[in-house]
Amino acid sequence: MSAMTRRTVLKTAIAGTASLVGCAATSRRPQPDSQREDRLEGDCVDAHVHVWTDDLERYPLAPGWKREQMNPRRFTPEDLFAVCEPVGVRRINLIQMSYYHCDNRYMLEVMRQYPGRFAGTAIIDPKSADPPGQMRQLAADGVRAFRIYPALAGGTAADWLRPAGYEAMFRAGADLNLAMSCLINPCDLPEVDRMCGRFPRTPVIIDHLCRVGINGRIEQAELDALCRMSKHPGVMVKVGAFYALGAARPPYDDLKPMIRQVVEAFGAERCMWESDSPFGIVRGSYQAALTLIRDRCPFLSRADKVRILRKTADDFFFTAG
Repeated sequence: MSAMTRRTVLKTAIAGTASLVGCAATSRRPQPDSQREDRLEGDCVDAHVHVWTDDLERYPLAPGWKREQMNPRRFTPEDLFAVCEPVGVRRINLIQMSYYHCDNRYMLEVMRQYPGRFAGTAIIDPKSADPPGQMRQLAADGVRAFRIYPALAGGTAADWLRPAGYEAMFRAGADLNLAMSCLINPCDLPEVDRMCGRFPRTPVIIDHLCRVGINGRIEQAELDALCRMSKHPGVMVKVGAFYALGAARPPYDDLKPMIRQVVEAFGAERCMWESDSPFGIVRGSYQAALTLIRDRCPFLSRADKVRILRKTADDFFFTAG
């Protein structure tokens, strides 16, 4: 699609979300658990958002990235709040942006700037000297998960988790209750399956429905492979990035059969909603991504929706520790 300016993107997104009633946020301070145990309105959690700044002097890009590749040029927490707060999304799990690779400073600064609003998923180099030590240090700053993907340490789909650093990370994840957050395709699942078998106490999160449907078609064999991962009790799934899957057009109704199968396999208590913003804004609709789960999936009970839209992510990113 043609490039959109940051102002156009945010103006369009805000106009769309303003019409979503019944979910308006009234405050940036989270309510006590006793008041929000069964709430959806005004208290949703977005499990997957990237932020970055155009201040490249303070936060330089990692090697291989250029300013012109940043689209939008910046996406700060204030830009996010303008879109998510009108529809009642109050807390967010931030995902370290690839523009910065393993330099997590900007994400951590945003988390410090808005205490209680953000958790974090960092990136560390599994081939570095002491991955578990880095995990402990980042956990002290509010990081709850670590993003892993085949290109991070090299390798193929058949062996991408073989580097020794990953074994150390999975072991530390079990000891510290920190998740491995997997940006993967279905072909990469066998290695995750192997490691989950070796480290059953390590929380594992599969991003973006394992990108089933990224080629425009929901392949049943790929979906079945994802659902077979439900045999591991520690595996959770982010249900989102709808803008990139299947038909990739709001209201995303073609994805409902996939969502149903995933929720039935894992249980709503292991599914968490994500927008993958700002890409879900630039290329899709934040409002439509939320309402697909909240309003357009009749097979989901209210309790299911509370778990997917709030409780699963809340319990792991903001309550567990």
